[in-house]
Amino acid sequence: MGRNILTPQGFEKLKEELNFLQTKKRREVADMLEKARAHGDLRENAEYDAAKEAKKQLEARIAMLQERIAGAEIVNPDDLPSDKAYLGTTLEIENIETGDQLKYTLVTEDETDFNAGKISVTSPIGKGLLGKGLDEVVEINVPAGQIKLKIKKITREK
Repeated sequence: MGRNILTPQGFEKLKEELNFLQTKKRREVADMLEKARAHGDLRENAEYDAAKEAKKQLEARIAMLQERIAGAEIVNPDDLPSDKAYLGTTLEIENIETGDQLKYTLVTEDETDFNAGKISVTSPIGKGLLGKGLDEVVEINVPAGQIKLKIKKITREK
């Protein structure tokens, strides 16, 4: 079990998902299995096979969540310095080559939401920006090549 850094919000999000899967979702899958069994011969019952596969995937997800929660190290972003790019900071950055202005909030893997501008500190861009300060220029290798980013502003939302 590896080290799993989470914010208090990320930890709660995992606990909520685990609770949902262990209660409502397990009941749904059990009902699917029961209905499929009622159709008779289980050897040629595609509905039963699908329900068994759904149960297998559900139990794997539950086990993974339990492991992540058990190994969680909860870090409050408010306790980290706000003058550098750390977990919980929002960065306004400029792509040096294109002039594009970007805004990202650095979060844990479990809180990543690219559409909302929340990128993981373990992503290539997140790793490249982590620990950097105002006006620093960083070169980051991404799948599309290398990009140069300059940190224009660092804020921490309260």
